[in-house]
Amino acid sequence: MFMIRSGAWLAVFVGTALSLFATLAATSAAQFEEVEAGLPEAPEILPLREQVPLIDGIIAERLDLVIPQIMRENNVSMWLLMAREYFEEPVIESMLDARSMAARRRTILIFFDPGEGQPIERLTVSRYGLAGLFEPSWDPAEQPDQWRAVADIIAARDPASIAINYSDLSAFGDGMTLSQYRLMMAALPERFHDRITSGETLAVRWLETRTPREMAIYPDIVRTAHWIMSRAFSTAVIEPGVTTADDVVWWYREELSRLGIQPWFHPSVGIQRAGQDGMLYGDTVIQPGDLLWTDFGITYLRLNTDTQHLAYVLREGETAAPQGLVDGLAASNRVQDILREHMQVGLTGNEILARARAQAIAEGINPSIYSHPIGLHGHGAGTAIGFWDNQNGDPRSEYPLYADTAWSIELTTFGEVPEWDGQIVDFRTEEDAFFDG
Repeated sequence: MFMIRSGAWLAVFVGTALSLFATLAATSAAQFEEVEAGLPEAPEILPLREQVPLIDGIIAERLDLVIPQIMRENNVSMWLLMAREYFEEPVIESMLDARSMAARRRTILIFFDPGEGQPIERLTVSRYGLAGLFEPSWDPAEQPDQWRAVADIIAARDPASIAINYSDLSAFGDGMTLSQYRLMMAALPERFHDRITSGETLAVRWLETRTPREMAIYPDIVRTAHWIMSRAFSTAVIEPGVTTADDVVWWYREELSRLGIQPWFHPSVGIQRAGQDGMLYGDTVIQPGDLLWTDFGITYLRLNTDTQHLAYVLREGETAAPQGLVDGLAASNRVQDILREHMQVGLTGNEILARARAQAIAEGINPSIYSHPIGLHGHGAGTAIGFWDNQNGDPRSEYPLYADTAWSIELTTFGEVPEWDGQIVDFRTEEDAFFDG
């Protein structure tokens, strides 16, 4: 949580951990000034040219490490991926090198496991290579029909199974379009038709798995988002009595544009106020005594952040937020800890949700949990742990939790604030985390 002091226009960053909040909330105004000097420094944002080898190196590591792991754990001999220019499916989009803005015409990628521990073949059946990450395997001069070239590759390798991306449940595993499926099947010898299987799990496992090289840079990407948020919730941006919620929202957008960083969703800023129900948005002017909320996420080096923080605008003469708000934040922090305690490899998202909710409720907390994977997408591939509109389990969450995955620990609690005449306040929190198993 942040605190913004009206009158002296003093802004202080306070972390979501209760211990830090409570420590800073108890300090004097003079100490607040000392704390402000400790705000995070501007992180280094790499020029585009310097981002290229980093992005391509991460893709290469992912292809080397993740592909063999997921194909062998799912007993798949061949995985075939297809995308058309400007209509990229999520998996192929994540495999395009840093100089490839889109698939070219029709891009077909094939992974083949020869077995016996041999390296996975990585083939591209398209006119253009992908930074040396895949072996070009089609000469249109010899075989003008691209799908027949694919059929020839399949026939030569005789795979026991051929995974293609179709799924009723996951958008991440539903990349094969009907038109391309028909063309592929028309070219494929009939003896291979019954070997076609869904690549849904492969797609999810590929997208959700984080590698050592990714995790070496991911914390700094999160710190970059926190640095921007700390400035948004400061008196450099907010002047109580003047600044509106939308002013802060558009400051985010303009600042990201200036920095050369992309948002993956339009930022949110809301206001909760004593005597008014619900969240206030838009042209509402921020006033002393308001509890502010923001939801903010960036995409940098192809990895995403998703964070929700709170701020309190001090009234004249106040040096700390009302204790009821401190206690409300503590309840949300407690549910974060409870949820993390129940995240165990092999449990489904529904099982984790039920166990965490049961414990939180037994401790007298009113929670709503809606945590999700994060990584190559903001709302990433993998099991979800609750949805804001469904706390009773969901078919999309009957998928197990795996190690080496990244998470947005997203949730809220609802609590009465005595200083606001018992008004129910929504204490939304969201922090990014790595689950190593």
